[in-house]
Amino acid sequence: MASLCMSLMLQCGLAPATEFRVLVVMSYEDDNPWVNEIREGIDHVLRRSAEVTYFYMNTKVNREGGPRRAAEAFALFESLQPDGVITADDDAQSMFVVPYLLGRTAVPVIFNGVNTSADRYGFPNAHVSGVLERAHVRESLAFIKQIVPAVRSACFMTADVPPGMALRQQVESEKATYALTIGGFHLVRNHGQIDALRKTLNAHCDVLFVDSLEGIADRDGKPQTNHEALRILRQAYDRPILGGNRYQVEQGAWAAVVKTGQEQGELSATMLLQAMQGKPVSALPVTQNSRGQRIINVTALERHGIVPRPTVLRGATLVRQQP
Repeated sequence: MASLCMSLMLQCGLAPATEFRVLVVMSYEDDNPWVNEIREGIDHVLRRSAEVTYFYMNTKVNREGGPRRAAEAFALFESLQPDGVITADDDAQSMFVVPYLLGRTAVPVIFNGVNTSADRYGFPNAHVSGVLERAHVRESLAFIKQIVPAVRSACFMTADVPPGMALRQQVESEKATYALTIGGFHLVRNHGQIDALRKTLNAHCDVLFVDSLEGIADRDGKPQTNHEALRILRQAYDRPILGGNRYQVEQGAWAAVVKTGQEQGELSATMLLQAMQGKPVSALPVTQNSRGQRIINVTALERHGIVPRPTVLRGATLVRQQP
């Protein structure tokens, strides 16, 4: 009878009432481009079956306030009594899941955007599993070699935060398979450190792979957006820059084989939906992103007089740089 009622509702163009309540806790601020991508993926999977509430911890710009925001997220969890939880990024795991939910509830929790190893947080277990986030470093370095064949060496820069440290571990474990020689890996906290690296970067790095610089401080100590920080970096380093995400290419990196937040959101939401429908979380193994998308910033290439071979452009997405 229930399936007949559902069929009739769909035939009449009526959407059924949402079946589940889901709480999504994200480390980021609500207007972060990566957040928008993850949210698109989650909403694509859950929009017909769940009422989704989003909570933003804002730790990328105010990490010190993270524990307070995590306590507020838990208060919201207790108020909503959700059927499932999705948590995005490492700070959401260390500050929210581990102290408040891990082993303390039977509610399924699915993480995404985790850069470190899952076992660092005690995942997976009977009610927690999820999706790891890994940069397509090898593919990006091979891609920039196709665009600018003269490059020989690559360095790395990211904010001095846990995801940046996790990327450094990934590079250390993979670098023997990279197309370029790997130089320094620089974790930075402020603009002054970028300025101090100017000579080193330009002398020893043919290309610079940049992960998120969100939250590094300007000269007045104010946390910067990735867009603002990347603008400062481009003033110090005028050679090829690679990014890990599409928004970084749109903001000034030359190219990338990007991971997508949509994939993170879709994978984690699909796992959560399966769990809420009765599949044991223990039967949902931890996975990671696999799809890569080639992106080229044509504004940057034009500025430097670079015209890639047509075969390099085939299948790539071309974007114009944001002001």
